[in-house]
Amino acid sequence: MTRTDDSSLDPHELRAVQLAARRALDRASGWGVYPTPIADVLTAANIKVAPASIFDPWRIMEYLIGKAESTAVAVRSAISKMFGIADTADNTIHIDHTVRESKQNFLKLHEAGHLELPAHRKIFRIFQDCEKMLDPKISDLFEREANNFARFVMFQGDGYRDMAADYALTIKTPMKLASKFGASIYASCREFARTNHRACAVYVLEPITYHPETGPRAEVRRIEVSPSFAQRFGRPTETVITRRHSLGRVLPIGRKMTGATSVSMTDLNGQAHECLAEAFDTTFNVLILVYPAKALTPNVFA
Repeated sequence: MTRTDDSSLDPHELRAVQLAARRALDRASGWGVYPTPIADVLTAANIKVAPASIFDPWRIMEYLIGKAESTAVAVRSAISKMFGIADTADNTIHIDHTVRESKQNFLKLHEAGHLELPAHRKIFRIFQDCEKMLDPKISDLFEREANNFARFVMFQGDGYRDMAADYALTIKTPMKLASKFGASIYASCREFARTNHRACAVYVLEPITYHPETGPRAEVRRIEVSPSFAQRFGRPTETVITRRHSLGRVLPIGRKMTGATSVSMTDLNGQAHECLAEAFDTTFNVLILVYPAKALTPNVFA
């Protein structure tokens, strides 16, 4: 199932988040330092990472001793759906240390965003010691804002975009830049597509499964497109990729990568374009980069 939007913001919301993220990088003197110095960003903001994470089973048991059953159930349920928690009481973040390091990096910045954005800190202080729940719409907005804070800091504003512009349009580029910035390949590929000046799209798929009728298939998790790709082709809406789909032959079955493979995509004018598609299996997701084989002519609609 395609995931709900996790990052779009109104322009004024985005500006406020980016201003806070810029201040965080300024304080840490983090611009142009690779990989992005997350520890310095946190230290400069006086944010501590809990040495013994609340996600540790023993810590959970310790916390739940003497709690009402309803509270215990709620805490276990909440933690099972989270990988990070921000504690405004003592400016501490808790990170699930069992997830891979590149994901921990983003989680640290995401939780730091909750502590660095004034509205988040104020609201969380109000709700953390009572039984009320944050309104789902506000919670969703806060998550998208924290994601954008983390994204801006991790990729140093336009630093990633500008660096990627000098590299070849190939899936190996975001893979290389992931280690450069200390990000996951998943996050790097998303950033590569949505900030690229060239026409390209990245399909993020769930791991490949097998269906008795359609054979290999992969559910679509997200699709990121560059502005010029969206202008020419729109925003793809597929929810699953099977062998019958134009990208089906690119699925990396029995291998980690699929080299550039010719596929056809139809633009908003109904014109077919030869494109190239490359894929990489991270084991957590399958990532497919799609881009036109030739430079696009100006996009003029009748």
